[in-house]
Parts: sequence; C-alpha cells; structure tokens
Amino acid sequence: MNAENNPVVGVLGLGIMGSAISANLLKGGFRVVGFDVSRERVTAFCEKGGEAAGSAREVAEKADIMISLLPSVAALDQVVAGDDGILSAGRSGLILIESSTFPIADKQRIHDLAKPSLTVIDCPLSGTGAQAVTKDLTVYASGEQAAIERCIPVFNGFARSHYHVGEFGDGSKMKFVANLLVAVHNVAAAEAFVLGMKAGLDPEMIYKVVGEGAGGSRMFSVRGPQMVAGEYEPPTMKIEVWQKDMKIISEFATNLKCPTPLLAASSSIYTAAMAQGRGAQDTASVCAVMEEMARHDRTPDLGHDSASRT
Repeated sequence: MNAENNPVVGVLGLGIMGSAISANLLKGGFRVVGFDVSRERVTAFCEKGGEAAGSAREVAEKADIMISLLPSVAALDQVVAGDDGILSAGRSGLILIESSTFPIADKQRIHDLAKPSLTVIDCPLSGTGAQAVTKDLTVYASGEQAAIERCIPVFNGFARSHYHVGEFGDGSKMKFVANLLVAVHNVAAAEAFVLGMKAGLDPEMIYKVVGEGAGGSRMFSVRGPQMVAGEYEPPTMKIEVWQKDMKIISEFATNLKCPTPLLAASSSIYTAAMAQGRGAQDTASVCAVMEEMARHDRTPDLGHDSASRT
C-alpha cells in the first residue's frame, strides 16, 4: 500500500478507456503503474504522472490490484500467462479486475488458469470513453466477494457506481444486456436525428427538445452532440471495436436461443459504417450512415440543414 493507504494500481491497456481511468486514479491520489504495447500511449500516461512498466510482469511486481482493458482474448492470454505476463512475477495475493468485453468462456479459462496466485474478477464497465473521462462509469463486478470488497476504493477512484451482480461471469452477462440497449439506442437516436434534419429541423433544437422529453435516452444524450456537429473523431468507442462487442452479444444470445431482432436490425447499420470506411470513427457516425441512406446533405454550417437530394 502507498503512503495514502491506497493500493498501488496497475493498468494493463492504456487506450481510450485505460487512459481515462488511469488519469482519474492519479487525480485521486493513487500510485498507478501502466503498461501498453503502444509507446505513444505510455508516453501520454507518464505525462499525467503515471509510472511506466515494460511488461505485464513488471506491473504485477509493483501493483496490488490490476485492471485489464484489452482489445483481444489473445492479448489477455499474453498479459496473464505469457513469458512476461502477470503469473511470471511469482507473486501471490494479487487481484486482476478484468474489464474487457470478451466471451465468458475465455474469461473463465483465464480465471481458472490464474489460481491460486492471482484472483481474477469479471468486471465489465458501462460507459463510453467520454464518460470515463468524467468518472461517469458503472462497474458490473462479479466473482469472489472478498476480492471485490478489496477493490472498492479503486472502483470509487474511477467510476460513479459499482454493483456486485453475482458469481464470476455475471458481470459480462449484465454488460451484454446493457450493450444490446446501447447498440439499439444509438442507431435509434441517429435515425431520429436524420428524420428531423431531413424535415428541416435544426439538429441542435432536436437535441435540446427531444432530449428533455420521453423520447430521450442515455445514448441520445451522450452521442447526440457528435450527431449534431456531424463530427465523429476523436472516437470514444470505435466502430471497429464495437463490431467485436456486437458479435459476442449475438453469439451469446444465439447460444441461449434468445431472439434479438432489434440488435440484428441495428447490426447492419454498423456494418454499413465499416463499408463506408468509418471503422476508426466513433459509433455515433451511424448518423452519417443514416444520412447517406436518406440522401440528406448538410450545409458547411454545422447544425443547420440546407437541402435534401432525391
């Protein structure tokens, strides 16, 4: 523990979410050790006061509690069980807060592999990268209760709220439910904006008036400003990453024999965004996809509609 009696926190993955989470932990007085394969991300992390590590093993040698926010299952395997992974540090009593969105079976495999030296808890996060910056995240914690209780100060350091939702894997199940709604609500918001703009309404007015009424949603509120501006970079969640999340949810639902027709309908819009070369843009760019489908053009004066082409 450090001088402020906070645990030393290791952050594995300093991308959009990891960089925002580590910044808030640093602001909260935590000593934070970070690792990422991108030197640029590590440099930015150090400029905020973080301590760089050269490997996941080095993070495990210095931290008490670690958070992983990784792009793939292969990356998780390497971080935990690779030659320079967490387990190679040979320490016991460590906790890994696994917050990536992966199939539950892969997380369970890592959980079982890590025993007994490393306790892995399944803790996906609800919120975008922009919400992470302002600590507007919710943690869906699942797994060993004692480990989760030890992590509460860390959760409080980067999130607005946290819930112990059940046994290991239940956090991911809750995230799949939440992300299904995010996928649908995001496309629904875009569809509504395009309908209003093509009808001649000012998108800023749509955002203000609809957002305060029954038609508003959290995604309408969070992604609406990007849709109003027609600007989708820098992203808070990339379309190409979101494709991975949606595939996981769809396969999970299929295995349960649970139909998800609205998720399926929204999925094609995200695929169209990929086809238009928007993979690196924010998921709010589905608004641009819907505009193209509606043959709607905006004037250079963002926020005002000029004409529609038919």
